[in-house]
Amino acid sequence: MPDSAATEAPVDAAVATSVFPVILSGGSGTRLWPLSRSLHPKQLLPITGDASMLQATVGRFFTQAGFAAPIVVGGEDHRFLITEQMASMGAPATAIILEPEGRNTAAAIALAAHVALAHDPAALLVVAPSDHVIARPDAFAAAIDTALAAARAGHLVTFGIQPESPETGYGYIEIGDALPGVGGVHRVASFVEKPARSVAEAFVAGGRHAWNGGLFVFGAADYLAELAAHAPDIAAACAAAIADARRDGDFVRPSDAFRSAPSVSIDYAVMEKTARAAVVRVDMGWSDVGSWSALWEISPRDSAGNALDGDIIAIDSSNNLVRIDNGPAVAMVGIDDMIVVSTRDSVLIVPRDRSQDVKRVVEALKASGSNRHLLPPVVHRPWGSYETTDVGERFQTKRIIVNPGEALSLQLHRHRSEHWVVVSGVAMVTIGDDVRRLAENESVYIPAGTRHRLANPGAEPLHLIEVQCGSYLGEDDIVRFEDKYARVPAAAS
Repeated sequence: MPDSAATEAPVDAAVATSVFPVILSGGSGTRLWPLSRSLHPKQLLPITGDASMLQATVGRFFTQAGFAAPIVVGGEDHRFLITEQMASMGAPATAIILEPEGRNTAAAIALAAHVALAHDPAALLVVAPSDHVIARPDAFAAAIDTALAAARAGHLVTFGIQPESPETGYGYIEIGDALPGVGGVHRVASFVEKPARSVAEAFVAGGRHAWNGGLFVFGAADYLAELAAHAPDIAAACAAAIADARRDGDFVRPSDAFRSAPSVSIDYAVMEKTARAAVVRVDMGWSDVGSWSALWEISPRDSAGNALDGDIIAIDSSNNLVRIDNGPAVAMVGIDDMIVVSTRDSVLIVPRDRSQDVKRVVEALKASGSNRHLLPPVVHRPWGSYETTDVGERFQTKRIIVNPGEALSLQLHRHRSEHWVVVSGVAMVTIGDDVRRLAENESVYIPAGTRHRLANPGAEPLHLIEVQCGSYLGEDDIVRFEDKYARVPAAAS
């Protein structure tokens, strides 16, 4: 990272290695449905480029000198996707903390602070959400250098994003007096929650307010001390959860004591109350991509203002965002200011100025008993992926891909039988006590209630078609007996 004018001397290696990026990856991204689903949310998708948003966030630190391996905080449901995506870019992790339950940012950061302190009692943290876009990473890097100088002096630093417009969907930070002895850093005068339009316009015109981007730099011990002073119930729950945590490779699983922590953001729990809050103003091309409209604003657009991605025909149409992700082609005539998103199982159509209301669609899906808010059309598993291709009364078909050397759990289903047809690759199939090898165009039948396993012993991906038949076809009709990915309940092992 470039040296900052606020740093009196170069940072030596011992200090630099104590700077831990903390990547918050616990969101569900409901406003970007149908592309984002609870079990495969926006931060794990390539929303704005070829890499996922998590990979882009990790890459901002992985490609810069002076940072320790990141600490990622996420959920149990996403653990294999996080691991796979970081491994694919060659980025190691200090730890991947799996929250038993989402309890907002104050508690999530506290878990990371405890883990960092176990590695270095002088640890500094750079806290970044995993689902933000930063178009000017050099400006971000310079702001971190400035913030680190203040953090080493005991301040809890946040970033004030230079506002580009009077947004009412963001919180604001009022910039206070300059901190003596630390160039480029100011005290926080106040935090303001999402203001009315007239107030936001006055903030932007006045020049003393910046967007609150949810990025922070501080000492791990300093943060925990302020948390204990201002939110002791959160501090105590997190300390107890880490004290009894289980470590499984890179995974850290805090105990259920974590569930007793109130669900409060770091802003409410600490930053609005501490006397040590400071802010670095930065213009770095930031967006939280919090809605389809926000994505339209940062996307390349044609001469008519359309952001188009996929097999799309747009005639006499302007200022639309249209995106196809394994869904049907879209043709539009005389359509303006709309969002259209087409996936294999769903199509979203909403006026661009109402894109925040997509979360109401997700709420309606939950209420109806649908799983389209949970599962994407292609569901990723640690062994590969599956895609449901047809569903009818008492049957459904899936396309399954098993990666080389991987295997599904030894399992049974109580309510359905299965037929497997190998399309390409080689399958090693266990049915009861029988183990057989299947090649392309060979098939097998698995009766309900029979223990079975599917494995790929080959060097190429295994592709097969599965036909399920029975009275109940839900994904929860599964009893696991052995599993290399530790998904067997203790009572069943």
